[in-house]
Amino acid sequence: MKLYTSIGPNPRVVKMFMAEKGVELDRIEVDLRSGENRKAPYLTVNPAGQTPALELDDGSHITEITAICEYLEEHTPNPPLIGTTSEERAHTRMWTRRVDLKVCEPLANGFRFGEGLAMFESRLRCLPEASPGLKAIAQDGVAWIDEHMEGPWIAGARFTLADILLFAFLDFGAVVGQPLDPKNKKIGDWFERVKARPSAAASA
Repeated sequence: MKLYTSIGPNPRVVKMFMAEKGVELDRIEVDLRSGENRKAPYLTVNPAGQTPALELDDGSHITEITAICEYLEEHTPNPPLIGTTSEERAHTRMWTRRVDLKVCEPLANGFRFGEGLAMFESRLRCLPEASPGLKAIAQDGVAWIDEHMEGPWIAGARFTLADILLFAFLDFGAVVGQPLDPKNKKIGDWFERVKARPSAAASA
């Protein structure tokens, strides 16, 4: 297998997931800054022009970070980062979806339509006027997760994909004008716990 990767929080999620599992794959770097992801030959790998993408041994490709991580979980079950029972997997997927909708999507678009506008305005439809509101929605999402945390990790007692996803995006947000609000004490403490994991440094 091969991993098409690049800068940014989305590829970092997969790289951190791999590091937690001890999975090593050949990597092909895609230059997002020059727009390599938006033209051939990369568009034959992922017509959506996004990274990362996982190339399987048969030459087919899987894209979208949760789908890639789900595949890697089945390919390399241990240590489990989604779950070993139907209940654990459902709980992880629930929290991963919450993190994605409440924080990651508005945070990323807040950046694309704001600080990243010069890079993205020629590549996709951008709404600069929406940037402040999207950033506020992401902050609201972080506060909601902080309020509902019931353990050391996002999904409770288990470190999961939900933690990796939220960490990669909050760490990215901190350098693009969307720092973590210190009033979110539980998330602040959680962030430091994740940052101390070897996989956080390995995926940076």
